[in-house]
Amino acid sequence: MTIADYDFTRLPTLETPRLRLEPQDAGHVDGFWAGVDDPETLRLTGTHARFTQEQIRAWLDTVAAADDRADWAVVRRDTGQYLGEVVLNDLDRDNASMGYRIALNGPGALGQGYGTEAGRAVVAHAFEVIGLHRVALEVYAFNARAMRSYRTIGFIAEGRMRDALRWDGEWVDALMMSILSTDPRG
Repeated sequence: MTIADYDFTRLPTLETPRLRLEPQDAGHVDGFWAGVDDPETLRLTGTHARFTQEQIRAWLDTVAAADDRADWAVVRRDTGQYLGEVVLNDLDRDNASMGYRIALNGPGALGQGYGTEAGRAVVAHAFEVIGLHRVALEVYAFNARAMRSYRTIGFIAEGRMRDALRWDGEWVDALMMSILSTDPRG
């Protein structure tokens, strides 16, 4: 398959040993809301905006029908617990490239390797099924846990954007990382 043939409006569910990555939609509003209402999740993602549940529901209604992005809910297979989301966005069809982001929240979501497990599945899908050549991300310099996960997946640091985020009166750099279809994966 080539990227021109991929239908982003018909995302498959991806399975890993511990996780189910299911197309995100308005049925995930409660779990998603917990993330955008959590101060630590907001800090790690650099999100200053505040949202209402109605705005979140409307957003989730749109992502399921989007033809230029892939949004998955990260769900534990054994309990059905919503852990967060993993997303491919910013589609550049001409250059077979997309952005990557992940946000995990909730009790027990962090420090268990769920982000790395979900990331490996999405990166494999990006290269082997969608037909991408490059997947890129930005991560804030204070998020060492995420940087370790990204390196484990196979992302490579490309550069630094100085003072990219102002958080609690402090300037924070953002690191740019990417993985190519030709790179070794962790």
